[in-house]
Amino acid sequence: QVQLVESGGGLVQPGGSLRLSCAASRSISSIYLMGWYRQAPGKQRELVATITNSGRTNYPDSVKDRFTISRDNAKNTVDLQLNSLKPEDTAVYYCNAKTIVGGVIEQYWGQGTQVTVPA
Repeated sequence: QVQLVESGGGLVQPGGSLRLSCAASRSISSIYLMGWYRQAPGKQRELVATITNSGRTNYPDSVKDRFTISRDNAKNTVDLQLNSLKPEDTAVYYCNAKTIVGGVIEQYWGQGTQVTVPA
């Protein structure tokens, strides 16, 4: 089992920045994929960024070149730097972890942290 706790959300003006953090309850070295997702009211949850243990990252076009995901294995944390924020970035942001043992994938979610960018 992995417990994930997000922090860093808040209200920021368009063009501003936030840094979200996700703290895991166990070594993220044992987690094959970590990432961030977001869900805006009335919309489906969508991928924001993922990062592997080797540091390979993935971003959708909507956030590419504005958001950056990083990990610190020593601290068991994964951060998401949000720059040049837009109103359409307003959502609840969730930390996600995927583990795989014997071919079985388990998925864990944090409680979410609200990011609000007013128009």
